[in-house]
Amino acid sequence: MRELSYLHLGDNLLTGPIPPSLGNLSKLSFLELTNNSLSGSVPGTLGNNAALNSLRLTFNNLNGNLEFLTPLSNCVQLQVLHLDSNSFTGRLPDHVGNLSAQLLQFTVSYNKLTGGLPSSLFNLSSLDMIYLSNYKLTGAIPESITGLQNLAQLHVSYNDISGPIPTQIGKLRNLPMLYLDGNKLAGSIPDSIGNLSMLEYVFLPMNQFNSTILRDQEGDQGGQEKVLNIPHIPASLFQLDKVIYVDLSNNFFSGPLSSDVSALKQVYIFDLSFNFLFGSIPESFGKLSMLTSLNLSHNSFEDSIPVSFSELSSLQWLDLSSNNLSGTIPMFLANFTPLKTLNLSFNNLEGKIPEGGVFSNISLQSLIGNVGLCSLPRLGFFPCHEKRPHSNTTHFLRFMLPAVTIAFGCVILFIFQSIRKKLKSKRKVEDNVIDPGNVMWNGPLSYHELVLATDNFSNNNLLGTGSFGKVYKGQLSTGLVVAIKVLDVQQELATRTFDAECCTLRMARHRNLIKILNVCSNLEFRALVFPYMPNGSLEMLIHSEGREHLVFLKRLDILLDVSMAMGYLHHEHHEVVLHRDLKPSNVLFDADMVAHCKHAWNTWVHGTRVWNLWKGITQERCFQLRNHAP
Repeated sequence: MRELSYLHLGDNLLTGPIPPSLGNLSKLSFLELTNNSLSGSVPGTLGNNAALNSLRLTFNNLNGNLEFLTPLSNCVQLQVLHLDSNSFTGRLPDHVGNLSAQLLQFTVSYNKLTGGLPSSLFNLSSLDMIYLSNYKLTGAIPESITGLQNLAQLHVSYNDISGPIPTQIGKLRNLPMLYLDGNKLAGSIPDSIGNLSMLEYVFLPMNQFNSTILRDQEGDQGGQEKVLNIPHIPASLFQLDKVIYVDLSNNFFSGPLSSDVSALKQVYIFDLSFNFLFGSIPESFGKLSMLTSLNLSHNSFEDSIPVSFSELSSLQWLDLSSNNLSGTIPMFLANFTPLKTLNLSFNNLEGKIPEGGVFSNISLQSLIGNVGLCSLPRLGFFPCHEKRPHSNTTHFLRFMLPAVTIAFGCVILFIFQSIRKKLKSKRKVEDNVIDPGNVMWNGPLSYHELVLATDNFSNNNLLGTGSFGKVYKGQLSTGLVVAIKVLDVQQELATRTFDAECCTLRMARHRNLIKILNVCSNLEFRALVFPYMPNGSLEMLIHSEGREHLVFLKRLDILLDVSMAMGYLHHEHHEVVLHRDLKPSNVLFDADMVAHCKHAWNTWVHGTRVWNLWKGITQERCFQLRNHAP
C-alpha cells in the first residue's frame, strides 16, 4: 500500500509491537494508533516516513526509551507528536531539539521518564502545546522557554520541578493555559506574569511559592529595617482581564491581597486556600460578577465578611473557614439562590445565624468553631436572646441582682471552706505517712525481684493492658504493694514513652500525680514501678453500683484533686507540661479515696511551632487526598 497516506487504527483492541515495516510507507502523513494495547518499543523505522505529519501513540503499553526521536528528526514535516500514557523510561533526550522546526504539539505526559527538561526542547519555536505532566521531571524550568512565542498550552503538572518560575515568563504573550501545579516550585511569582494578556487558566497550587518580603532600606531613626506592608502576590496577576480560573492554593504566600481584584471580571473559580494571607478580604471581590466558586479558607483573613459580597449573585460555592473573620453572618447570603455550599467554620463570627436559602440545609461542620453564633437549635446552637425594653430590664435587675449576688457569695464561701478543709486534711495525712518513694529509691530494681513480685508476671496479677504494654500488681520484698508497667520493647514508641516518662516525672512531685517509685531497664526489658491504687479508677466508680454515694462534696473533692494536679503541671512545674489524655480512666484512687492522675502528658513546645507542624501535616494530607480524589 505504497500510496497510503492516512492510517487510523485507534480505539481498538490491538496488541503486540508496532510493525517496523510501517516505515516502508513513504507517503504516510497521518498515523494514529491511540487507545490500544500495543507494547514494545517504537521502531526507529518510522523516521523513514519523510512525509509524516502527525504521529499519535497515546494510551498504549509502549515502553523503552525515547531514542526513536533521533530518526524522527528526519520527518521534517512533523507537526503533531503525542506519546502520552505509556511506559516510556529514561530521560527526555537532548536531541529532542532536532525534531521538525514545524512541530506544534509535543506531549509525553503520564510516562515513567526522569531527569530534567532539556533546554534544546525550547528551540522548537513553533510549539504551541507542551504536555509533560505526571512523571518525575526534576530540575528547574529553563529560561529558554520564554523563546516559545507561539506557546498556547504549558502543562508540567505533578512532577518534581523545583526552582522559580522564569522571571521573563511574561514574554509568552500568547499563552492562555499555565499548569504548574503539584511541583516544588519556590520563590515568588514574577511581576512579568501581568504581561500574559491572553492568560485564561492559572494553575499553581501545591507548590512551595512564598512571598518576597520587601524592606525599607533607610529604616526609622533607630536604624532598624521596616517590613513594607505590601501585597505579596503580585498585583499584576489581578489585572489579567481574560482569566477565568485562578488556583494558588496550598502554597506559602503571606501578606495582604491586592486591594483591587476587580479586573478579573471573567473569573468564575478563585482558590487561595491553605496559605498565610492576612488582612481584610478586599471589597473589590464584589465586582467579580461571574464568580461561581470562591475559596479563601485556611488563611488568617481578619475583619468582617465584605458587604460587597452581596453583589456575587452567581456564587454557588463559598468557603471562608479557618480564618479570623469577625462580626455577624450577612443576611444576604440566605438570599443567594444559586449558593449550594457554604463553609464559615472556625472563625470568630457571632450573632444570629440567618434562615432560609443555603442555611436551610447547612450542617454543623460548616458553622462549628464560632462560639458567638446563636439560633438553629437543630444544630446545637443556643437560641438568640431578644433584648428587653429598658424599663423591663431595670425592673428585672432590681429584684434579681441582689439574689444572684447573695447566691454567688454563698457558693464561693462554700467552695473556700471545702478547699480549706481538704488541704488541712491532706497536710495531716502527709505528716503522718512516709512517702514510699523515699523508701523505694535505692537504685533500680532487678528483673528477678519483679518476677518474684508478680509470680512470674502471672495473668492472675494482670491489672490491665495498654497501647505500649501491660500493668501487673506485685508485692516487693519490702512488703510494699505496687503496680508494675511492663513496656513492649518491640515498639519504638514504647521505648520513647519510657524515656519521656522518666524525663518528665523524675522532676514532678505532687500528691495528686502518680509518681514513679522505681524502674527496671535493660536491653530486653523495661518496666516502671508505681504505687498501687486499690480503689480503681473514676471510670469504674461512675459505672459501679455504688455511684449513688458520689454526693456533691465527694464530686467536689475529686474535681479539686484533678484541678490541683493540672494546676501544678501548668503553673508550678519548672517547665509547662500538658496532660494529653485527661479522662475518667486515667484518674485513680488510693486507699483514702484521694484522686491521682495517671501519667499521659507531653512537654509543651512553642505554640507557633506546633501550629506550623500541624498545618504542614494537614496540607500534606490534603495533597495526598486531592491527588486521589475523583
